[in-house]
Amino acid sequence: MELISTIAITLATLAILVAVHEYGHFWVARRCGVKVLRFSIGFGKKLFSWQDKQGTEYVVAAIPLGGYVKMLDEREGEVAPEELDQAFNRKSVLQRIAVVAAGPLANFVLAIVAFWFLFMSGERGYAPVIGEVTPGSVAEVAGLEAGQEIVLVDGKETATWQALSFALLERIGDSGTISFGVTYPDSNVIYESEGVLENWLSDQEEPDLFGGLGIAMYTPEVPPLVDMVVGGSPAEKSGLQAGDLVLRADGVGMLLWMDWVKYVRARPGQTIELEFLRDEQLRQTLIVPESIAGEAGEKFGRVGLGVAIPEMPPEMLREFDRGPLEALLAGVIRTKDLSVFTLVSIKKMATGLISSKNLSGPITIAKVASASAKSGLESYISFLALLSVSLGVLNLLPIPVLDGGHLMYYLVELLAGRPVPEKVQVVGYQMGLFLILGIMMLALYNDFSRL
Repeated sequence: MELISTIAITLATLAILVAVHEYGHFWVARRCGVKVLRFSIGFGKKLFSWQDKQGTEYVVAAIPLGGYVKMLDEREGEVAPEELDQAFNRKSVLQRIAVVAAGPLANFVLAIVAFWFLFMSGERGYAPVIGEVTPGSVAEVAGLEAGQEIVLVDGKETATWQALSFALLERIGDSGTISFGVTYPDSNVIYESEGVLENWLSDQEEPDLFGGLGIAMYTPEVPPLVDMVVGGSPAEKSGLQAGDLVLRADGVGMLLWMDWVKYVRARPGQTIELEFLRDEQLRQTLIVPESIAGEAGEKFGRVGLGVAIPEMPPEMLREFDRGPLEALLAGVIRTKDLSVFTLVSIKKMATGLISSKNLSGPITIAKVASASAKSGLESYISFLALLSVSLGVLNLLPIPVLDGGHLMYYLVELLAGRPVPEKVQVVGYQMGLFLILGIMMLALYNDFSRL
């Protein structure tokens, strides 16, 4: 059932992105006087189709991995003399540029609208207050201390954990200085300091941004209070229930949830004498953690308990309420920032500053799409906006077979006053196709490796 749900959510996500992208081409093509023969969501065999009064066929096809807009074009077949003025190839260079660029631009518009909706509904997050600083880390060298709130990174405001994460993401693979602005509790004075990065996290497939910096964000202390017991687990077999408070294991005090987690993980298959509190009564039981194999083949213990997470202090909450125009401007800025970040990340990956293992394919996209949808509407819309920006940027890369490749040829034609020779275009398309297929194979390999 979960697999079916994941597939359905993924197909719906792709359909939205493809429909918006292709509608951009379609809308501008018609306004430039180009006859559109077909608007297709998907490839291959038609599942169903219909036709409008202007002769455009709308198709939903069997392979939902893209789409296309087919326009009247002499290069793809004979065109009746009375329709020559509606052929795409007969349009001016600027009109062809407008038609091709409209697809990626539509993706950026979708992202702006999505962010506008999110910002209008209110943006909330927790203040990035430092809980711990690792000795010898970048953070310690920079003079960061527990209790400080990081309000600036490289001059950019970091009002929430999310904002801090995004600012740090931009520095992955970098070498050089990184600047911080911090405040102390009950003070608005900003103290500035600098740390040094050296190919920061460049070799990590899933970079731990805070850990790589050497900080742990402040969270309330989590007592070992049971919130959930997994069915059939060692915890259920030992009689534990939601609401139980773990006190001691083999006589060792368990003050925090992580004390208990570390104790269990270090004892796979070993019997643990457990003392816990239920309804203010002290109870005892025996529990044997099941043995789980880690990625590197190491064994660790697991009992199947979930913890009750305490709420963050109200003073840690940051809320941002924006009016319609302010939210729209924030949406444009967020889309611009994500576009620049995507381009910089591509450059870093191409130059080896970021591991190519960070490249994700359709399987990862499907998993994230499903997870975001299950997390709620706002989470899904945020993911949709991020994916739309990525699609827009990638399509604008100057690689033949992509929209950016077509734009590159048309810009050359605009400057040179004549089209790029057909043989050059064919060779370019072949090279572009080879490159895109290679990237897709690498992304799929990374997906399967993660599985």
